[in-house]
Amino acid sequence: MNCPQCVYSNPDGVKFCLNCGEKFVKSNTQEDDNSLFYEFAHYVDFVPKFERSIEPKFQNIFSRVFRNHTELEAERLFIVGTALTTPKITEVKETWPKPWLFARVFIFALLAFTGLYVGVDYFRNVNFIPGLIIVGAFAVPLTTLIFFWEMNAPQNIAFYRIIYVVFIGGIVSMLVALVFFDILRNNINPITIGIGEELAKAITVITFVRYRKYRFILNGLLIGAAVGAGFAAFETAGYALRALLSGDAKNLYITILWRGILAPGGHVAWAALTGAAFCRVQGDHPFELKMLVKFKFLRVFLLVVLMHALWDTPISGMFPFGQIFLMAVSWVAVFLLIRAGLKEIGTKKSMSKTDYPIMENS
Repeated sequence: MNCPQCVYSNPDGVKFCLNCGEKFVKSNTQEDDNSLFYEFAHYVDFVPKFERSIEPKFQNIFSRVFRNHTELEAERLFIVGTALTTPKITEVKETWPKPWLFARVFIFALLAFTGLYVGVDYFRNVNFIPGLIIVGAFAVPLTTLIFFWEMNAPQNIAFYRIIYVVFIGGIVSMLVALVFFDILRNNINPITIGIGEELAKAITVITFVRYRKYRFILNGLLIGAAVGAGFAAFETAGYALRALLSGDAKNLYITILWRGILAPGGHVAWAALTGAAFCRVQGDHPFELKMLVKFKFLRVFLLVVLMHALWDTPISGMFPFGQIFLMAVSWVAVFLLIRAGLKEIGTKKSMSKTDYPIMENS
């Protein structure tokens, strides 16, 4: 239908214009208002049924990246997860989302980094150096996190909570890792590093998931990615500062470049896998310690520890191809868990006899 205000051609059945937000149908009940308000945000992800697929086909998942999107579409994405915009389980789509905002975030970060680089390298202004390090450290982890956020089909976690988890979760997980390293200070090697850091992130992720009652695999994937993004960004900033203090600016740029390239397959993906595996085990049940020894969780956690250990192992003659291979393995596991998460939603929809919201229990 064509919008009477902006003449935008909308799909049949929508109650809000996808371009200007004009309301097509007026309701007198609060329940309907809430549903319509959610639809205002929900239909921004409208994709014709023939384009949707429950199989992990990359040409389908990334099909919207290169399309034109309005600023209003981006704004609508950021209002999900509130009391009014969290869908009922019956309204959640179990088909593969079509993320696109993450690509825009990366472009914005790249432009900001370029400006800071010009300020440092061309104008020789040291005031640009802190911004260069911060933007360089956060650009790729944040971009990857936005991807996971768009893939969270339940849309039950507000973005401000994700930012909270990035900073608090990132800092807490690093401090916990330092405690483990202090305990193991006489036996530091790739294996103990992998165990220490992944266990620290796992403890942090489980703490957030346990008390917020996130019930979906995709929720765990997102919360884990947020903790991993914070860990990765803070760690990269530290390494970048060390490179700068070595007196060679070239090392600073190389550190930021390589850690940026490899970031999506490192801490972000590993913590996301751990979070998804735990939520898969926990489900709707209260937290119990015995959940941590269940095979469905342990197999993923041990895989993550193994990949981290191999990542830190000097692979003669293979760098950076060894890390690139591990990145590929990590993302194969990520997409398998995304598929499991979407199937979980389909199962819960079929079992649901009443509509109930999927907001986290604060």
